[in-house]
Amino acid sequence: MGRKLLLEHINVPGINTFDVYRQKGGYRAVEKALKTLAPADIVEEVKKSGLRGRGGAGFPTGMKWSFLAKPEGVARYLVCNADESEPGTFKDRYLMTYIPHALIEGMIVSSFALGANTSYIYVRGEMMPQIRILEKAIAEAKAAGFLGKNILGTGYDLELYVQPGGGAYICGEETALLESLEGKRGNPRIKPPFPAIAGLYGCPTVVNNVESIAAVVPIINDGGEEYAKIGVGRSTGTKLISAGGNLRKPGVYEIDLGLSAEEFLYSDEYCGGIANGKRLKAVVAGGSSVPILPANLFLKTVNGEARLMSYESLADGGFVSGTMLGSGGFIAYDEDQCIVRNTWNFARFYHHESCGQCSPCREGTGWMEKVLHRLEYGHGKMSDIDLLVDVSKKIEGNTICPLGDAAAWPVASAIRHFRDEFEWHVTHAGEATTHNFGLAHYADPLPKKEESVA
Repeated sequence: MGRKLLLEHINVPGINTFDVYRQKGGYRAVEKALKTLAPADIVEEVKKSGLRGRGGAGFPTGMKWSFLAKPEGVARYLVCNADESEPGTFKDRYLMTYIPHALIEGMIVSSFALGANTSYIYVRGEMMPQIRILEKAIAEAKAAGFLGKNILGTGYDLELYVQPGGGAYICGEETALLESLEGKRGNPRIKPPFPAIAGLYGCPTVVNNVESIAAVVPIINDGGEEYAKIGVGRSTGTKLISAGGNLRKPGVYEIDLGLSAEEFLYSDEYCGGIANGKRLKAVVAGGSSVPILPANLFLKTVNGEARLMSYESLADGGFVSGTMLGSGGFIAYDEDQCIVRNTWNFARFYHHESCGQCSPCREGTGWMEKVLHRLEYGHGKMSDIDLLVDVSKKIEGNTICPLGDAAAWPVASAIRHFRDEFEWHVTHAGEATTHNFGLAHYADPLPKKEESVA
């Protein structure tokens, strides 16, 4: 059984309150950091831990912190990105709902490490219950002397604010988030300059995900080297996975990175297998923006090795036969699901959420949605399939922010791996409006390497 660092006390009654969280060892990291460590020591511990950003990009957190500019007399800011909007991802909402003080404690330690005296938690606008929970938790922490002026008599001051967003997916991109936080339309900025140099109000700023910031607490409590012992290779520590789709036991799971994909999917400790005795057809492993994989490529790499729930193993094979861990939004599809319909649904989302600043994304997402709609509803042509591939290539890498890539990758990968299902929607147009293609060969064992070469 994997070690629980973030969710160990999640089922303790009242863990969302300051008193119970404190009884369970909460805020020890704040005391240790502020009283016994220098800011540079905390950054060094986070570097040693190997913690990588848990919001999707997987960039090393300690390295990101070390890039922060420190000009004399200029304010620095820490902003928590709680604008969780990726379809299939709900881990941050879960954390903020049930154990909000883990995030508050992480914010205090991280703000101290970065020299920030004002920090913000930017929460997706639709999450009003979570916003109220966080505001209550902040008030409790402040009343206990862990926020405000002269925290614990150390001379360190920190004010922490919760800022609701407007419900725009684009504001999950860090520079669009900062624009929104400043009261402007949430359009991504051209980089450079990066936020570490010129972020919020033109000042040096670090933007980190909810889970990344909460993970700083066990790193400071146990030490970076101890944290790095968990996991495999450069995928260290634990990871929260939002498991959904056709699973017997959907929910949020904390796993050791490096757990086998098969164990995560089928063991009773985690997802418990596919619901209703069905067979697995496909998996989206890291949220809607990562490439979809057929069942056989999710469970094993093309080299026949067992696929692991880690950054490196899921990416094995590149986008030809691999995917990404992303934000951990795990969606399983059973044999009755339609890949064309699912891809169209994702395309609708990205078209709706495009900020419209870049022409390839603004126009291309709309085209992909229309063409996929044609295919799904029996009006498609064979040439539409190649048209979709072409449009996705025109979008990918040609936009200011990664939303264009996020829209292109699911479409390109769906056609790469499930092309015969797309073609079936053209050749059996009438049938495709009432029936699904089925499991076909997507769960068949992969050919051995010698066979595939031959």
